[in-house]
Amino acid sequence: MSSHRSPAEVRSSVKHPIIDADGHWIEYGPVFAERMRKVAGDKAGDGFLASQRRIPDALNLSIAERKQRGIAMEGYWSRQTTNTRDRATAMMPRMLYDRLDELGIDFGVIYPTAGLSIPRIPDDETRRAVVRGFNIVTHEYFAKLSDRLSPAAVIPMFTAEEAIAELEFCTKELGSKVGMFGGGVPRRIPMAKDLDPTVGRFAVTYENLGIDSEHDYDLVWQKCRELRIAPTFHAGGRGFGLRNSPSNFTFNHIGHFAAAGHSIAKGLFLGGVTRRFPDLNFAFLEGGVGWGCQLFADLIEHWERRGAKGIAYMDPKKLDRKMLKSLVDKYGYEEIAAELDKRDGWPSKEEDEATGGMPVLDDFAACKITRKEDWVDLYARPYYFGCEADDRMNVTAFGRANPFGARINAIFSSDIGHFDVPDMLSPVPEAHELVEDELITPDDFRDFTFTNAVRLWGQQNPSFFEGTVVAKEAAAVLNSERAKVAAE
Repeated sequence: MSSHRSPAEVRSSVKHPIIDADGHWIEYGPVFAERMRKVAGDKAGDGFLASQRRIPDALNLSIAERKQRGIAMEGYWSRQTTNTRDRATAMMPRMLYDRLDELGIDFGVIYPTAGLSIPRIPDDETRRAVVRGFNIVTHEYFAKLSDRLSPAAVIPMFTAEEAIAELEFCTKELGSKVGMFGGGVPRRIPMAKDLDPTVGRFAVTYENLGIDSEHDYDLVWQKCRELRIAPTFHAGGRGFGLRNSPSNFTFNHIGHFAAAGHSIAKGLFLGGVTRRFPDLNFAFLEGGVGWGCQLFADLIEHWERRGAKGIAYMDPKKLDRKMLKSLVDKYGYEEIAAELDKRDGWPSKEEDEATGGMPVLDDFAACKITRKEDWVDLYARPYYFGCEADDRMNVTAFGRANPFGARINAIFSSDIGHFDVPDMLSPVPEAHELVEDELITPDDFRDFTFTNAVRLWGQQNPSFFEGTVVAKEAAAVLNSERAKVAAE
């Protein structure tokens, strides 16, 4: 631990609960698969075990073999061994439940480990069976722990219909309150349909859920609204594109959650989803908030140049060709002058007329932005960003550098259970170091570790925290938010 304080000391020093918005448990594969087989059949059990072969299969290849096949280096030795007590805690939800006070956590939302990859199983029938069985068994493990732990159900997003079916089942049959939505679904380029699968896996685009999709995901967002579920994405970008080293896992791992979240967040925003569904919250987990702050600024800067007014300023029809010609003559560039004299519609008729077939020349048309408050309403308010405790860039969420002075919604995400948390006693004290170092205020820390998580899930589902140990404090936050909105 980098802090001399214990989690209990930090917890006792603050006057609010601490909510872990993204912890993890580690499903014990052989037992988990057999439980899945009992509730959802052989396809679920066998499909789950097959989905877990990706990492060991990659590690059984040599560097040369991975390079030849375009396969990324995976992380070896990624489970706790020296810290055996934490290894056991990650494997057994009841033990995690019993240790929450020791960890300084009042309430935790727990995401899967083995289950992170199952929304990407390519075969439709297998994927649906595995996801269904996985969600049922996960529910069984956490069923009696709901006052302090809430597990995330896996929601596949290959099609809107598939997502809606699993949402209906998980919320109505299992009582799920958190959904981990699939992201970055690969879509085979039509021209590559006849390629060998080994090569064809590279001939893909990736589903962004908001733009350029053949599927109507508005049906999913409408169902989320109806079922009171806030979509959360724990998507990764490791193993393809610019993170596909055959020899170095760290090269592949750094930034991959942020890259996947970046893609989905852009797609939803530019696709107008936050405009059409202003009451939905969305979370992007484990990539930190630094990229979220940068994306906020980048979108605004691009809107100034590629929005309707900005792009109109660049209309080729507005070029004063007579002035341009006179300036070329004045400064003596005879070759350019001679070339311009030969051209009809110069400098470049083809370049001037090409607009890529776009019916509306405005990359932000779906957002319908007319005032600066729209940026807060469409981005800063509905977007939440999962931040690991030791990420110093968490400070950017509360800084003055964000456009319009907006506070970006950072949510404390311990990531306990995974290799980057060698000691489960570390996250809460590490998160609090920003207060001790006077980089954020105690009020900022309250938002980071409590209030923002309450807003993320409680605004979507006002009864989310009922029956939990933080029910009273969460209700006070939500009541205050409702009063603020009413006053406005």
